[in-house]
Amino acid sequence: MTPYTGLDPRRIAENLERVRERIAAAGSDPERVEICAAIKYVPAEELPALGAAGITLVGENRAQDLLAKQERHAGLFDWDFIGVLQSRKVRDVAPNVRLIHSVASDSALRQLERHPAREVLVEVNVAGEEGKAGIAPSELRAFIERCPVPVTGLMTMPPFARRAEDSRPHFARLAELAAEHGLSRLSMGTTQDYEVAVAEGSTIARLGTVLYEGALRG
Repeated sequence: MTPYTGLDPRRIAENLERVRERIAAAGSDPERVEICAAIKYVPAEELPALGAAGITLVGENRAQDLLAKQERHAGLFDWDFIGVLQSRKVRDVAPNVRLIHSVASDSALRQLERHPAREVLVEVNVAGEEGKAGIAPSELRAFIERCPVPVTGLMTMPPFARRAEDSRPHFARLAELAAEHGLSRLSMGTTQDYEVAVAEGSTIARLGTVLYEGALRG
């Protein structure tokens, strides 16, 4: 995917407002749903445009890029890690983010014991997709009990679906699991399905394209 360059803060702000309106229309309180701007394809030099647009929380997928972008703009946002968490990268990620969204292996737990994070979300493979990252729902309680740092919520990536509505059962199931385990955070919903996700209780939407589309100068 081509990096987003030449971003216009005014247009991003307009997109952000439309997202909040859609969250409200979906039946959720926009003040209770955090917008985590996915910055995988946003170069470091473009990040001030996001801050100027009113974005306060960003999520990076890659540990190396997280550190490089933070070196230039550490105080501009709250930072989350939203990518696949490789155990060998835990020591780089854990001390530098507010929240890790994607804890899903015992090797990551072992590294978190050595390099603690403030809090984490456990990624759950709600649909039971073979070969996909995430803890099986039946193994969730034991995994949470093994985690050496606070688990405050869950995250999922539903199976690919052409219609956002097809993801609703997976979001609903994650919300049920969070309630069963007394967890308050639900990271679910991206550009293509966030309205369905917030209707099912998402508290963090990980958004990229919907914030940046039409926001390039010229």
